[in-house]
Amino acid sequence: MTPGIEGAAAARRETLIVADVDQFPGHITCDAASRSEIVVPLFRGDELLGVLDVDSPRLNRFGDAEKAVLEELVKTLLEQLFDGDAALPRTRPAFAAR
Repeated sequence: MTPGIEGAAAARRETLIVADVDQFPGHITCDAASRSEIVVPLFRGDELLGVLDVDSPRLNRFGDAEKAVLEELVKTLLEQLFDGDAALPRTRPAFAAR
């Protein structure tokens, strides 16, 4: 996993909220306007699938409310992708186009 906030969240296996990205050791700047960040790791069992990374141009933008919403979003997304079975991907799209 890469260093930075994303790598730290994945390594710690927990959501990471950074109030000021300039104060985070090893922060990797991918958007100069980003001032704060929240990263939610996506795991299927012990396997890291990726991270959900949300940036904001405002300092201290994210807190417990955003953390709860994003963690629930990730949980729902993974349930839809894997249809309740962490070992097998779905055979059809979770959200089919109409």
